Amino acid sequence: MECSCRWSNGGGRNIHKGALGSIAIGLLLIGGYTAWSVASKPDARTTSQSVAGGDALVEIVVPASLSEQAEVGKRSFEQNCVACHGENAVGRDGLGPPLVHIIYEPNHHADESFQRAVALGVRSHHWSFGNMSAVEGLVRNDVAYIIAYVRELQRANGID
Repeated sequence: MECSCRWSNGGGRNIHKGALGSIAIGLLLIGGYTAWSVASKPDARTTSQSVAGGDALVEIVVPASLSEQAEVGKRSFEQNCVACHGENAVGRDGLGPPLVHIIYEPNHHADESFQRAVALGVRSHHWSFGNMSAVEGLVRNDVAYIIAYVRELQRANGID
């Protein structure tokens, strides 16, 4: 006699009701957490704005507030970087890549790579936008603030 706590899947194998229940509960918990984590960020906004001459390449969540360092970096970014990398670092179609992108995660592009790109320029190697020229007038401290801004944007979008 077969145990009443099993179902047959038609292929001769039995499936425990408890295992199915555990899987269902797990999926419900994952779905509930995902919905909660998205809904629990009421201060954030999504952006994918167009900038004259090049549409944004990614849609991101912009944090409602930034650290003091990132606020300083945002101002420098807007003065020196937005022309190519777009508002909130979303990139600009045909002009420059988004910096809020997995390619620029800290494990792949450490802060020093941003410092070197600004100071020395960089050859195109991930994207087809062409080479980046050095950015005149920025010192390492300025770039450190810009990096703080970009890293906060990245973290708000799950890029650590």
